[in-house]
Amino acid sequence: MNEESHTQIVSEELPVPRGHFSHAVRAGNTVYVSGLLPFDDAGAVVAPGQIGPQADRIFEILARVLRSAGAGCADVVQMTSYVTDIAKRAEVNDARARVFGATRPASTLVEVSALAAPGALIEIDAIAVIPG
Repeated sequence: MNEESHTQIVSEELPVPRGHFSHAVRAGNTVYVSGLLPFDDAGAVVAPGQIGPQADRIFEILARVLRSAGAGCADVVQMTSYVTDIAKRAEVNDARARVFGATRPASTLVEVSALAAPGALIEIDAIAVIPG
């Protein structure tokens, strides 16, 4: 990685990532956030079987990661959500509306057979652009 043009973001507000990746990478004014799972601060999946609370937790984590990169949720321009049951997308949309309000990032929702953490029903990655 060219460290002059890219900055690895590892939020001090979160546990260190479990794999060989950063919470996010900032390149210029763009922040690329890795896929986020609904972990509590001890590393356990929150609310097993409940996609709404898991989405809420991911958005809390997203806000922390973005803050560490000098951005906020209002700066998000694109998101991809991976869910294990597409029929629960209304709960995901409700969580998104609480976080983004009138802001509507470009978005993709994909159903997958499983995620990297047993009990997780949703994973979200995002791209944010910091004004200026």
